[in-house]
Formats: sequence, C-alpha cells, structure tokens
Amino acid sequence: MNRALNLPAISLAYLRARPLGAALNVLLLALGVATVAVLLLVSRQIESRMHGDARGIDLVVGAKGSPMQLVLAAVFHIDVPGGNIPLEEAKKLAAHRAVKQAIPLALGDSYRGYRIVGTTHDYAAHYGAKLAAGKLWQQPMQAVLGAQAARAAGLAVGAKFAGAHGMGGDAGEAPGHDHTPFEVVGVLAPTGSVLDRLVLTSVESVWHVHGTHGEKDVDQEITALLIRYATPLAAATLPRQVNANPQLQAGSPAYESARLFRMIGVGVEVLRAFGLVLMLAAGLSVFIALTNALQERRYDLAVMRMLGAGRTKLFGLLLLEGLLLAAIGAALGLALGHGATQLIGALMQARQQPPLTGLLWLNEEWWLAGGALAVGLIAALAPALRAYRASVAGVLAEG
Repeated sequence: MNRALNLPAISLAYLRARPLGAALNVLLLALGVATVAVLLLVSRQIESRMHGDARGIDLVVGAKGSPMQLVLAAVFHIDVPGGNIPLEEAKKLAAHRAVKQAIPLALGDSYRGYRIVGTTHDYAAHYGAKLAAGKLWQQPMQAVLGAQAARAAGLAVGAKFAGAHGMGGDAGEAPGHDHTPFEVVGVLAPTGSVLDRLVLTSVESVWHVHGTHGEKDVDQEITALLIRYATPLAAATLPRQVNANPQLQAGSPAYESARLFRMIGVGVEVLRAFGLVLMLAAGLSVFIALTNALQERRYDLAVMRMLGAGRTKLFGLLLLEGLLLAAIGAALGLALGHGATQLIGALMQARQQPPLTGLLWLNEEWWLAGGALAVGLIAALAPALRAYRASVAGVLAEG
C-alpha cells in the first residue's frame, strides 16, 4: 500500500470533490498575490524610469512656483510648467562658473498629446539618442520625433504637422498654429527614456510659433534650464543663489523625486497591506476548509491507515493539499498580476504616459510566490497534525 499510495493524485481527487471551496481558496490567494505583484511591477518600473530620466540632471531652473511641478514638467514631462523665464537671465546662469552644462527647454505646445520641446542637440545627446531615420533639426520649424511619438502619430521623415497649444488635442485648437507647420526631418530610435514621448525642435521654432521675434534676449523667454554642476560644491551654493533671484526657481530632480515617492508611498503601502490581508484571509480559508475536510474524511483516513498508510503519509497528504491550493493560487495570482500590469501599461501608453510592461520578472516575485506557498503550508499544518495524531481504533469504533 505504501508503494501504491499516490499522494498528489489523492490530494487532487479530494480538491476536485470540493470544487467551490477549492476555487474560493484559490481565488482569495490569487487576488492577494496579484495585488502585490502589480504594485511591485508598477512601482519598480516607474521608479526605474524616473531615475533614468533624471540621470545627469543636477538642477532644474524655471519660473517661481512649485519646485516639484517644475521638475515634473521639465524633466519627466508629466505636468505643465508654471511659467517662463527671461532668456537673458538664463544665459547669465548658464555662464556661471558652477555650471558645467545648461540645456534650455521651451515648452507650451503639443501634437496629439505629445509635447513639443524647443531645445538644443545637447538634449538628445544627454540621453544617448540615435537616429532611426533622417537627421537632427538644422533650422527653425524642423522637428525630430521620439520613437513612441512617431509611431502613435503615424509621422515619418518629410511629413508636416501643426502643433496645438497646451498638452491636449490636435492642431487647429490653438489659433494660428495651423499656419506654422513643422517639417519632420528625423525620427529617433527607442531610448527607453522620456525622449520617446517627445517632439524635439529648436527653441527658435517655439518662439516663431508663438510670434516672439524680438532680437533682444529680454524679449525672449524659455521655460527651464537643465543644469549639470561643474563641481560637487555647486550643490550647496547654486540653488540658494538661483532662489534669491526674484524671477527664478530651482528644483532638484533627486530631492523632488524622493519626495514624490514618499507622498505616494503611503497609498502603495496601503494597497500592499490589502494584498497581504487577502493572502492571510486565503490562508485562514484553507485552514477552515482542511479542518472541515479532515472531519469529513476521518473514516477514510483511518481505513488508509489500516491498509498500511503510515502517519507520515497522512500528515504529508494534508500538507500537500494546502501546498497545491497555494501553488495554484500563486501561479494564477502572478499571471493576473502580470496581465493587469500589461493592461495598465497599454492604457498609460494610449494616454501618452511612460509605458509599462507585464513581460518582466522581478526577484521579489520569488519571495512573493514563496510567501504564498508558506501560507498554504502553515494553514494545512494544524489539520495535518490532527490527522497524524488521530487514533485509528477510535475512529473505526465510531463508525
């Protein structure tokens, strides 16, 4: 009998005999695992993308207002800028001895939701961009599209388009913009950075579209400067000097990103706790189900003992049932989590936001799967011990 006893087959047979109860246990555990998996995948990818977009940018300088809004608008391009700064002030700051590099940005318009950024070739070089087709802009009203923007807009080299004011809608919603079309002269290869979602052109193009043709710096404005420090000591002095200027505001991408993650971290932790509660609830449900099943199957187990199945076999049988429920729930939960992340990524990409993928495996997910299996084993432990200690003679005498 010992040799013929197939524990997995018997465990599966008992689970199939209680389909509704088994399905409920699996569903509870799967929902908990899926919730935690989605949070892991989404938060890790967003954090990684934000760190990548902010790399090499020590300071952002723009108009007075919120430094976080400034960083979100000028570095991550997920907010609107608070205003512009005079080009004359920007040039003075760029020439400061504490500044190694200053990349200008002129914002304000978009095409089909993708932001048009007036800048210099240094901006593309900063992210290591390479051309998939065409060339970089050489004169005003020439544009280079990021990979995602070009694919979504259906534009290629030689095409022409007109921008719209702000971040929403198509051309024609802003008066006069349809009379100042851009010509696509290049398309960038995918970089995995914010460049993929942008339309790049010269600062002069932005001035031309908005009718700013003054020849003096005081008549012209830009939105922000992306600054790299010349020395580490600049971090202690330059922001204070910038903020002392009544027209300028400094924002640190590293500091503001960390502050943003602290702010949203509370919500993430609440959702993660909810997922863990679901997993614990699933464990409790498995415990109750196996305890009730043990009560119903006492006679069957006693007969198995009489036919030669040892205490250890019966103990393993109950543990295996809990483990099977947990394994199925963990596998289903991970599949749901990755599928949900893929769906969220598609929705974000449709809204011109940084894409996410569910086709990614994190090392933390091994721990998540292990935790789910542990929940199943712990839930099955007490019923398994009861089966191990049960008196065969007493059970058979009860009939």
